[in-house]
Amino acid sequence: MIQFVRNHNDESTERGFQFEFYCDRCGSGYRTPFQPSATGMVSEALDVAGGILGGLFGHAADVGERVHSAAWEKAHDQAFEKAVQEAMPYFNKCRRCSSWVDEDCWNAERGMCKECAPDVEAEFAAAQAEAEIEQGREAARQVQYVDKRRFESKIKGGCPECGGSLTPGAKFCPECGAKISADTFCTECGNKIPASIKFCPECGAKQQAR
Repeated sequence: MIQFVRNHNDESTERGFQFEFYCDRCGSGYRTPFQPSATGMVSEALDVAGGILGGLFGHAADVGERVHSAAWEKAHDQAFEKAVQEAMPYFNKCRRCSSWVDEDCWNAERGMCKECAPDVEAEFAAAQAEAEIEQGREAARQVQYVDKRRFESKIKGGCPECGGSLTPGAKFCPECGAKISADTFCTECGNKIPASIKFCPECGAKQQAR
């Protein structure tokens, strides 16, 4: 009996035999070297001779094809058995799911494929990287795309340039000397308001006497 594996492709032709064996998990694998078929070459030679000599060997070619069919099948079985033995060392069979996997998908410590027994260290590293990416996204979502310095200076009712405190009616900042415009701003939300107003029309906050 020939041991059969499901993870293979038969690439054999009339001229010879070749097989591909691949990992059940990732799909990578190996291709066996091409093995010429002696019966295939004999049949091809008879066909060529029959064509050249006008059918003189036509009957012989038919007989050769029938012989080739039986001999080829036997040679094919032998080639497949040999290919299985050659490919076997490159794969491991999972004792849990019976999948055949290559070394990249094999957890030698557990004796199972990495689908059934994931590599803890690799999984932890992947989870850590995903967490760092999510933290970066969350930080980006929380960024305030506002000129914070100018906004805070308005809230404080201070100098729009340096944020220093201003005395009511001041025309120049006592800290940086910047000219102060006649505009006034809400001490709570920073909204521009008339100088004589007592409550901000935007947020309703009571304004300090100016």
